[in-house]
Amino acid sequence: MADANLTISSTALSSYVSEIFFKAGCSREDADTMANSLVQTNLWGIDSHGVLRVAKYLDRLRSGGMNATPNIRTIRSDASLEVLDADNGSGYIAARAAMQRAIEIAKQSNIAAVGVINSNHCGATSLYARMALEQDMIGMAMSNVAPNMVMTGGSKPITGNNPIAVAVPTFGEFPFVLDISMSAVAGGKLLVAAKNGDEIPLGWATDKDGRPTTDPKAGFDGFLMPLGAHKGFGLSLLVDILCGLITGGSFQHDLKSMYRYPKDPSNTAHLMIVINPLALMSKEQLGDRMQAFTATLKASPMWDPDDEMLLPGELEYRQERERRKTGIPLSAPLLAELKSIGTEMNLASTLEPLAA
Repeated sequence: MADANLTISSTALSSYVSEIFFKAGCSREDADTMANSLVQTNLWGIDSHGVLRVAKYLDRLRSGGMNATPNIRTIRSDASLEVLDADNGSGYIAARAAMQRAIEIAKQSNIAAVGVINSNHCGATSLYARMALEQDMIGMAMSNVAPNMVMTGGSKPITGNNPIAVAVPTFGEFPFVLDISMSAVAGGKLLVAAKNGDEIPLGWATDKDGRPTTDPKAGFDGFLMPLGAHKGFGLSLLVDILCGLITGGSFQHDLKSMYRYPKDPSNTAHLMIVINPLALMSKEQLGDRMQAFTATLKASPMWDPDDEMLLPGELEYRQERERRKTGIPLSAPLLAELKSIGTEMNLASTLEPLAA
């Protein structure tokens, strides 16, 4: 298990990771965006999509599998719909650009959808859904993934675990944010378990022959299992249709895993949707209705009197408050990996754990 004393300041970690991407050829702005996105994900407690991914992104930037200086441009546009070509750039940069554009369009039309093709892994989709909250709007973000998931009994992956996130303003202590992938767990959780030397529960993944396994490495080399059996499977197909098929981008087996094909473009596609709820009611009305909605949920009785109902987004809100004060915990192997990269790249700064 990770040593809880190995905690790093989020500010120091962002600066350190940004310098890595900058030295790998990204612009200063893009390096900051990628680093801040990864560290923000760690702050929410979604460690499977945080700085654990730095080494892999660095490898892809160095090999040319991912373009460090993409020319992201609009290739199709009609009313409230647009499609951007990411030029094989970082998914963090492309997805952010698409959500920014969707917000701009929604300010005029109240609803917008912007797709992205020829992109790469974009991390936690809630990073982009939450951007709409800054404008008091509802954000939706989704991405397709190279096939890595089988239906129960299957021996060959036929769809990805295609994540989707939805963020709704509540005008309260924290927003409603649902961020899920269509597999029982995200593939990054297997990476975390493998790095920490842990087993995984049965039902998370299968080995390469489709047989259930508790070995995270065998599971990562094999296939993920769908969330809710046929329900998660069906939703993963829908996300692939919306992201890749209707945008003119890649879908199904035209997508490539960045782990299995580290030197090749992933051909990933994303879709960002923004809705302006204030076109339907005032901010005060929406706030009152969301407060009533969440109050009902929080008041729901639990069979364990010491337990409580947590709303989507609440756990991340609490985790971020705590980690901003105490630092971001990193496993000893991950910290060593990041330090090794820094030494190799002659970074001016170092990563030192905070005092216990």
